[in-house]
Amino acid sequence: MNKRQEMILISLKTHHFLNRDQIMKLHDLKSKGNTNKVLKCMKPYISSFREGFDTIYYLSKEGREMVGCERICKKTPQINHFIMRNQFYLFAQCPKEWKIEQKIGGQIVCDAAFKQGGKWHFLEVDNNATMTANKKKIEKYKKLYESKMFQNHKDYGYFPTLLWLTTNDFRQKKLLELCRGLPCNVFMIDDIK
Repeated sequence: MNKRQEMILISLKTHHFLNRDQIMKLHDLKSKGNTNKVLKCMKPYISSFREGFDTIYYLSKEGREMVGCERICKKTPQINHFIMRNQFYLFAQCPKEWKIEQKIGGQIVCDAAFKQGGKWHFLEVDNNATMTANKKKIEKYKKLYESKMFQNHKDYGYFPTLLWLTTNDFRQKKLLELCRGLPCNVFMIDDIK
């Protein structure tokens, strides 16, 4: 196994699931053909399945053993959620400090917390959640904001920007409306590809 293949396995350990284009961009593989060739050579260490027009890759048992990964990934209805989160990671230019499924303020688990431009951000991926569920989560963020826990903390001094990634302009407008009063921005998946 060469260094590039090992780095791809580490990316799959970190992000759980990646599609071919995401692997190509993360590892500067230049073309789809070259990416396919590299992934084919890694067959014992990775598993894959089709999701729509994409092939989704994740670590096989051998791949997990190679990079010391305990998490077993399997096809799940949440797969598009993972792929969207990873697309945002690429869009944000692969922040060095990127933590997935982080518990914040003791009451919220955000899809990712990351540092960019010296400031922390919270990412929420809105793939197929109901707007009622999103509203409840936003209300928790508002309570956290009003508590001034982050603003008064010596390591912060500000409330991290809440970023949403969603699927269409209707949902984008609704999320912006629900987040009024919070430092927030809402992106559509098609705008960040």
